[in-house]
Amino acid sequence: MIGIIYGTGKGSTEAVAKLIAEKLGLPSEVFNIKDIDADKINSYDKLIFGSSTKGKGELHVDWAKFDFSKLKLDGKTVACFGLGNAVGHAETFCDALAKLYDAAKEAGANMIDASVSTDGYNYKDTISVRDGKFIGLAIDSVNQADLTPSRVDAWVEKIKPSFE
Repeated sequence: MIGIIYGTGKGSTEAVAKLIAEKLGLPSEVFNIKDIDADKINSYDKLIFGSSTKGKGELHVDWAKFDFSKLKLDGKTVACFGLGNAVGHAETFCDALAKLYDAAKEAGANMIDASVSTDGYNYKDTISVRDGKFIGLAIDSVNQADLTPSRVDAWVEKIKPSFE
């Protein structure tokens, strides 16, 4: 069973989380971070975390309230995705993606190669690009919503072998 945990404000991150679950086609449970605790998250061997980016590059408020020190992810398979606005917040596009990634890694997770090319994205800066690629799936549901389905499809194909 895969745990897909998201934080959302207006529902866009929830929609992407559910689309990822659908496209994976594997047994999974989708939760809003405000409705789940660390013990439940720790019960999964495979996890996908997602968050919208708020303000000046911050995690969604529900993730920001979460006590990451209670996560015990040693050896667990984890990938992350993030949503952002590449026009309205061009200097912090999808920064929440990096914050989730780093928190999971610090908790001992086995972060799989879930990297995505930056080609086709229009932003100024982000901490979510490392070695020239996004460290997970980056979605701009405000300015490039039409690309979301194809981006999710390509990302799921990349990560699926690690989740089977």
